[in-house]
Amino acid sequence: MRNKIIAVNAVIVLIVGLLAFAIVRTQLSLATKNNDALKRSAQRDAVGVAAKLQLDGLRAERWLASKAADPANRALMTKASTPAARSDTARQLSDAIANDARGALGNKPTIVAVVDSAGKILGRNGSDLGRGDDLAATYPAFKDAIAKTIAGSDVWTETKHADQYIASYVPFRDDAQRNMMLVIGIALNDALARVTEASSGRGVLLVNAQGDVLASTQTGDDVKKAVKDASGDVKNAIAGNTVLATGKDNVTFAIAPLEGFGEKKSAVVAAAPTSIVEGAGAIPVSILGVMVLGLILVVAGGWFLGNYISRPLATLEEGLLAILNGQTDKRFDLDHAELGGLAFRIDQLLNQLMGVEEDNTDEQGRVSKAPTAASFNDALSVDRSGQLPGAGAPAPAGASLATEPAEQYYRRLYNEYISAKRSLGEQVDHITDAAFRSRIQGMEQEAQSKHGRPVRYQVQVNGREVVLLAVPL
Repeated sequence: MRNKIIAVNAVIVLIVGLLAFAIVRTQLSLATKNNDALKRSAQRDAVGVAAKLQLDGLRAERWLASKAADPANRALMTKASTPAARSDTARQLSDAIANDARGALGNKPTIVAVVDSAGKILGRNGSDLGRGDDLAATYPAFKDAIAKTIAGSDVWTETKHADQYIASYVPFRDDAQRNMMLVIGIALNDALARVTEASSGRGVLLVNAQGDVLASTQTGDDVKKAVKDASGDVKNAIAGNTVLATGKDNVTFAIAPLEGFGEKKSAVVAAAPTSIVEGAGAIPVSILGVMVLGLILVVAGGWFLGNYISRPLATLEEGLLAILNGQTDKRFDLDHAELGGLAFRIDQLLNQLMGVEEDNTDEQGRVSKAPTAASFNDALSVDRSGQLPGAGAPAPAGASLATEPAEQYYRRLYNEYISAKRSLGEQVDHITDAAFRSRIQGMEQEAQSKHGRPVRYQVQVNGREVVLLAVPL
């Protein structure tokens, strides 16, 4: 039984658990892997990152413009009359601007430089390296900005010097009316990390018009490969100056051109997350975990429940087998909330089948409940002194009983007992003459050994019960 209880409940838990797993997994897959929703998510990230980069560029331009307009800075550059002095002064000014930039812009600049009207570096912060480098020749958009003396921002990448900057620049004129440019450059990775904190996808990349990755954050090789394979979409987005959502190799991403950055040859690419809801893949797995817990509880509960039922059933089976093997006085004393009543009814059935009256008295001999049938064990009657009636001499009834032949006595007593039972509406079909006679003879022997004199019985009706009154002979 125990195994059947466990098996049935385990199958139910398995069916419900697996069905719930399949339904939840299917619904979550449909809801979280919606391609249109993923594209919209990627577009929001791409546009947001591009806008933040452009805003940071404008902030840098505004801040540099304030430095260029500072009379102290203009006077500093005016005092330098020789090329060497101008270079030293340019480095001094660059160091001062670099020190102030971190607090003002939120990122530490990689390079701060003063560039002359020909596009060559006069001096830069922290080092004399790069002095004299021609930025105008390297970056055409910067050359045009110098010629027009206009401020701007751009993405600068140059393989020879391993330059990768988000650069902002503003025109600068000293008191001698010499035109120069103040340039500040922040490393691409640092600039990108600053503006991608709120992105929710699989990473953000900065690419050029050929689809080459210039910088990236939290991006896997699969995303980089997909973006590279979609270089045609990158060119179309930059050329059309439009945000384009596309995908390659199960990677969904969006491309947003960087407007206002130099020659507009750069774009931000944001990869969409694999799922709209973060951690959605773990939800169906948690159902499997709950199912396993349910199976463990089913096994534990089935074990205890099986023992609770199987043990009393085994007791009943063993007792019935003993009765079949001849132990007719075997009865069940089973204290069990569910099967105790069944054991009691089996005892009643055995008593009826064997013609044995039930004992309705407690341990002190008191009647504990109104009996439905008279008990052979209550057949002795005592007077107030606790002696059998007529203990000193045979009672008149005892004299007549003593002279009555035994066969006639047992037959008459049986008939009177059956008649009395029937008059009270009780069933007597189970009480046979042989069983009744055997029980009466046993009671007579027990009474004689207890009181030291022979007795015979008379039938009396007390209210709603039939009793056998012992009469001494």
